Amino acid sequence: MTHMAHINHDAVLRARVALLGSQTLTARQKVAAYRVLAQVSPLAYLHRLPEALYEYSKQDFAHRPDIALALRAEGLDAARRMCGLETGRAQLLVEALHYYGEQLALMERAEEVDEVEREIAALIASTGAKRPRL
Repeated sequence: MTHMAHINHDAVLRARVALLGSQTLTARQKVAAYRVLAQVSPLAYLHRLPEALYEYSKQDFAHRPDIALALRAEGLDAARRMCGLETGRAQLLVEALHYYGEQLALMERAEEVDEVEREIAALIASTGAKRPRL
């Protein structure tokens, strides 16, 4: 069975229509659309998922740090799944790591924050990516 056999084509169509529509989408709607579309067109949509997940965690789950952390971890995973040759991958990965570390710091998980900071420093040193502006 091919990968395409597992795709819900109605969900893909709804996601595309939502993103192309004239109405402003909520962070939740964007995340839902990007999650679906990143499965069928990762080069076109995977890079948009981390930022959407970050906004969703900030807007809807600021009061639920465990959910916010899970959403930011999902964003980090999406950034890691991007092709290494894709333009902007290193910068997106640094930003996703920063967002993840920011949530860890809010949750007072200092050891994990240190690990994230080391990974950010290594990425910056090896790729020339820049720290996100705050």
